[in-house]
Amino acid sequence: MKNNKLLAGLLPIMMVAGAANAAELYNKDGNKLDFSGQIEGNHYISDDKGEDGDNSFVRFGIRGETQVTEQIIGYGYYQTELTASSSENGGDNGSTTRYAFAGIKFGDAGSFDYGRNDGILYDVGGWTDVLPEFGGDSYQQTDVFMTQRAGNLATYRNKNFFGAVDGLDFAVQYQGRNDSGDRNKSDRNGDGWGMSTTYDLGMGLSVGAAYASSDRTYDQSQDHLGDRADGVSAGIKYDANDLYLAAIYGQTYNMNLYGDDFVANKTQNVELVAQYQFENGLQPSLAWVYSKGKDLGHDIGSKTYNSEELVNYIDVGANYHFNSNFTAKVDYKINMLDSSTFTEKAGISTDDIVSLAVVYQF
Repeated sequence: MKNNKLLAGLLPIMMVAGAANAAELYNKDGNKLDFSGQIEGNHYISDDKGEDGDNSFVRFGIRGETQVTEQIIGYGYYQTELTASSSENGGDNGSTTRYAFAGIKFGDAGSFDYGRNDGILYDVGGWTDVLPEFGGDSYQQTDVFMTQRAGNLATYRNKNFFGAVDGLDFAVQYQGRNDSGDRNKSDRNGDGWGMSTTYDLGMGLSVGAAYASSDRTYDQSQDHLGDRADGVSAGIKYDANDLYLAAIYGQTYNMNLYGDDFVANKTQNVELVAQYQFENGLQPSLAWVYSKGKDLGHDIGSKTYNSEELVNYIDVGANYHFNSNFTAKVDYKINMLDSSTFTEKAGISTDDIVSLAVVYQF
């Protein structure tokens, strides 16, 4: 029973960071070094040929920590991912850097780090990104401002409000420009900042909110939607007694991409998830993910669209944890979007996807 409760609590970490059962490589004289990994054989089944097929990958991470003084700790984390669907002769193994940051922690005064990390909006957005395969994609997008993983992030975090209020955490984040006009060679974001706060109320119940605002790059602003990109989110979750429930609501402005790299002037987003961990290792999961674009205000094809659903699916899935290192999972993304002129012109898929996978993690 205790082992399964531990699995339920650690599942989001195992799936996202692959570090729940990290192997300790070194621990001496205040210096620690852990190695973690996740090897996943994953196959998608869908009428959408862009999604159907092999989706296997491997992730490796390394986390270091050093005790500088009694109150000061230095730390760093790096994680990479290699895809397994490319041929050996293809010359492209899909190598990506998911995380790469280093920082320093000053006791109850908090921590500061810099590098490639999670954006501040993901402090709340991550609460529903716990599905067996899908989820966390109504407004959370990689390398899109501070909605999910992104680069050039400087983050200050404080736990338990300087040690004075148990469960009350807050964070402030600054993101430097990632612009094709500089060394980054891509139009991802201008300078921006954000903040978040979460409060553990006890008995498994937590609430949270986050906000971020950024300049848009010169090339981004050529769509005449505006010079700023803003996002706000709020959420609530319950995580106790083998039951996990979470709900988030978010709005973004001139921030989110949809279809073939169109930008929504405004989105309204809802994500709901419910999971239960049985003693035998089975963890069923049910979720709804929804995003509606408002005031889109630009032509797609020969027509101007203003209010359209961008994401709308019900997710039914399950994990089966054989133990803390090995999991089998199935996830069925039931796409609720109807095929239309808008989805076809914008390049939005309306097909269902089934994911079947086995995962080994350490």
